[in-house]
Amino acid sequence: MTQLFAYIAHRNGVVEDTAAELAVAARTIDASAEITAVVVGTGSDLDGACQGAAKLYKEVWKFDVPDLAYPNAEMIRTLLVNVLPADAMVLMAHDTFGMDLGPGLSIKLDSAYVADVVGIDGMDGATMKLVRQEFAGMAHTHMTCDTSAGAVISLRPGTFQPGEDADAGGAVTDKSGEAGDVGVKRRFLEVVEAEAGDVDITKADVLVSVGRGIEDQDNIEIAEELAEAMGAVVSCSRPIVDAKWLEKSRQVGTSGKTVKPKVYLALGISGSFQHLGGIKGSPFMVAVNKNPKAPIFQVADVGIEADILEFMPELTEKLKG
Repeated sequence: MTQLFAYIAHRNGVVEDTAAELAVAARTIDASAEITAVVVGTGSDLDGACQGAAKLYKEVWKFDVPDLAYPNAEMIRTLLVNVLPADAMVLMAHDTFGMDLGPGLSIKLDSAYVADVVGIDGMDGATMKLVRQEFAGMAHTHMTCDTSAGAVISLRPGTFQPGEDADAGGAVTDKSGEAGDVGVKRRFLEVVEAEAGDVDITKADVLVSVGRGIEDQDNIEIAEELAEAMGAVVSCSRPIVDAKWLEKSRQVGTSGKTVKPKVYLALGISGSFQHLGGIKGSPFMVAVNKNPKAPIFQVADVGIEADILEFMPELTEKLKG
């Protein structure tokens, strides 16, 4: 069996939610496999992330590289090529960083590459059966991948939901001495934080999020009335920001804010992976969309097929009553 590795993203010493999701996906591939977590960084943040990863994985490889205080896909790609076996299967999150890291890594390892996977149908020898989405989630593609020479697979965040697993009690092994030369041409300069705006959606427990289905800027007011009745905050998907109907600080997604509410009401949002990638923590999600085939219904806890312009006023009235 090909050796399984999971690249673990972390920030400020805390592993991303995708770390647990990758563990679930790896067990779907092979329930008996020993999966190794790879954690890269430096200093106390790295130590904290390794301890977090050890709760999810039996084995954790730690790489303390001062130049990687901030993740650099070009450098990490070189590091992984230096340390991974030739037939390694590497799992990572399909986020903006994974999209930077994965393709080049598969070329360097001379292995297969499959991106944005939403389902794993198991293994048949060295052949893995995978599911992707096409046409903005309107169709599912069932495909096979030859893993005999290894593979690099990126998994859509939020697809492989973790349960309440016990602490794995994993061991952390410092492999920093094996990292080798990871010098590259590009280097990290600084992080420029986006302006917070008048409302910080990242702190909200309840979000009323509107998408293209809102149809007109004047209809934003209807969503605001609903949010007020719910004790919520209004957020949005990218098309609303592109239309300049709401400010950038209200956008949820990989190119906007990452949020972790307890309740997420998605109104007229199709559910692209770029939008869903900004939602963490498995909130209770209610999706309202008049398109019954909208991809967001596949991840929502409750799906309602309705016109949001009719649904919102009615719900607001019921809440006020």
